[in-house]
Amino acid sequence: MRVFVTVVDLGSQSAAADHLELSRPVVSRYLAELEDWVGARLMHRTTRKLSLTAAGSETLPRCRQMLELCNDLQAAVSEPDDAPRGLLRISVSTSFGQAQLAEAMAAYVKRYPGVSIDMQMLDRTVNLVDERIDLAIRTSNDLDPNLIARRLTVCRSVICASPAYLREHPTPQRVEDLSQHNCLTHSYFGKSLWHFEQDGEQIAVPVQGNISANEASTLLRAAMAGAGVAMLPTYQAGVHIHSGELVRLLPHAEPRQLNIYAVYASRKHMPAALRSLLDFLVMRFPETPAWDVGL
Repeated sequence: MRVFVTVVDLGSQSAAADHLELSRPVVSRYLAELEDWVGARLMHRTTRKLSLTAAGSETLPRCRQMLELCNDLQAAVSEPDDAPRGLLRISVSTSFGQAQLAEAMAAYVKRYPGVSIDMQMLDRTVNLVDERIDLAIRTSNDLDPNLIARRLTVCRSVICASPAYLREHPTPQRVEDLSQHNCLTHSYFGKSLWHFEQDGEQIAVPVQGNISANEASTLLRAAMAGAGVAMLPTYQAGVHIHSGELVRLLPHAEPRQLNIYAVYASRKHMPAALRSLLDFLVMRFPETPAWDVGL
């Protein structure tokens, strides 16, 4: 089963043989034995590519489940102290990954050296099952109800600009003044409207500018370079506001808040490593996160 899954993941028998440190004939024999045991052909083999048969598509996810159970069993037997171990694949946005999660994962693997972390920095929503992601960190108020989510903390945003930009442009006093500024916008969130809560009322302000990007790290760099006014998450901008590289604007107006969740596909057969990581993240990112202190 491990050979079959590896051949599918790597796309060829030779690549699987190199990865598993087996000979090509041994890989072919294991595939043939699995097909004999299942009673059906699992793969179409051509000189150009491998593709799954209908039976192979049905067998693949079940083989993954069997391998996960095998790993759980080995961990339970070989680690009497229940120390988590194994590989966890995590999907996270580039901005949160760089600003917060990388440091958190360094602390986690120091505590649990038997666990390896593969962080996928993706500024899109991933399919956890198809892309073999164990855990996704998502910032949203509208999650897929078919997924299991554990809320971590809140995501606040701030309006900010560099001192250089403010030396050349009047400091906005009201949210409506933003329409007169060069606003750096996110391609998918608030491209033309920024939403605020001010004095208990919801306000939407039209904005425009000459730079947009599909991830916040680029907008942060553009704002620090003096390109314009940006709406940035506090987990990313807070340290630069404290250092004076950015100036917080319109503190009386609160941009719309979002929630930060840890999302996973199933509670069944949850590896000890994933369970420990969830508990670690809940403790690491409390309701009032450290990055919001002083803002």
